[in-house]
Amino acid sequence: MAEPKGLNKPVKLKSDLASFLGDTELPRTEITQKLWAYIKSNQLQTKTENGKPENAGKFIVADAKLLTVFKNTNATSKSGKVTDLRNLKEGETINMMQMASVVGANIE
Repeated sequence: MAEPKGLNKPVKLKSDLASFLGDTELPRTEITQKLWAYIKSNQLQTKTENGKPENAGKFIVADAKLLTVFKNTNATSKSGKVTDLRNLKEGETINMMQMASVVGANIE
């Protein structure tokens, strides 16, 4: 059987994400699935920036547990967009499009 490649290849998780997910290596696809499962099961989505959780919408509300992972994010995309979540506070939101930056910042 062929070895997994690309998004299906397991990557090493940094300590905060490893503690959050309970694993030290996972494929990016599985990391994203597990983060979204947590967000949905804890109803941490909202339709408005910094709105109250309502379990729907494009913004993700940072609870204490997610904050430990989000705070490690300080990345610049190829297009030059900066995602700096180091000063994010509990109850504040991120746009769901920033999840790729969050995952990228938390793997080695």
